[in-house]
Amino acid sequence: MSLAPRAVLVHRTTEYEELVARHGTHGQAAFFLRSRGRDIEEIAERHRRTRTSMAEVTASVPLTWRQTQVERADLDRFLFGPEDVVVVVGQDGLVANVAKYLTGQPVLGVDTDPGRNPGVLVRHRPAAVAGLLPAVFARDTGVDELTMVEAVADDTQRLVALNEIYLGAPGHQTVRYRLGLGDDRGVAEAQASSGVLVGTGTGASGWLRSLWQERGAALSLPRPTDDRLLWFVREAWPSPVTGTSLVAGELALGAELRLTVESERLVAFGDGMEGDAVQLTWGQTVRVGVCGERLRLVG
Repeated sequence: MSLAPRAVLVHRTTEYEELVARHGTHGQAAFFLRSRGRDIEEIAERHRRTRTSMAEVTASVPLTWRQTQVERADLDRFLFGPEDVVVVVGQDGLVANVAKYLTGQPVLGVDTDPGRNPGVLVRHRPAAVAGLLPAVFARDTGVDELTMVEAVADDTQRLVALNEIYLGAPGHQTVRYRLGLGDDRGVAEAQASSGVLVGTGTGASGWLRSLWQERGAALSLPRPTDDRLLWFVREAWPSPVTGTSLVAGELALGAELRLTVESERLVAFGDGMEGDAVQLTWGQTVRVGVCGERLRLVG
């Protein structure tokens, strides 16, 4: 017997909840903020809007469906099923946080704070969820297939991200490595830099764009659905033993960037989640390119 569809509601702890957890009570949190020239009521109001949106989305799930909730901090321990429809309730960044754990499940992004969020990935209001969920499950509504970036190490560690993958030293200090392209027949350049960033079209509205603008790059930024990536080396240092000839480029589908570690430690993390990083050390190689999987985001 096939399982009923399941709505997985992904959310994150609000700033208000974090403050109260840290300081013990609403009053102590308010005192702390006042001492720094801030008013807790603005934060509490955003918390109330978020919780109201969450309640509205929860009530919108069809009665014949199963449903569950998962907090952002628990995503790496949650098992998504093939029958799931993932409903992200929060900010754009929360969609990126969940993308790496999915294998083709449709994602419906719900904006809890219109005007504060760009709404690039959380495209819908809570009131629309009741009508969208059955259509999403029946595949009667369109989805955008967003390109993701993948890093695979020679010890089989794998990392997937929606916006970008950063490879460098913890703390963004100088790291040494050899950098090459997948079709360079083993030729690589020794470099010392503050890291390498490889980003997608979705990431082109964030960190990737800042590097692109800083360089005045002739490369065109990809669109979220384009099967290509851009990569930039941050602050490459020229010396008698390290070069700067490979500092930017494009990776089409099937192409890859290859990095071999020549430092004691290098980390790779995606979408700003440093706590969920791949750890690499001397002599290890990691290959980065377009991921074969896509994020299926409801338009």
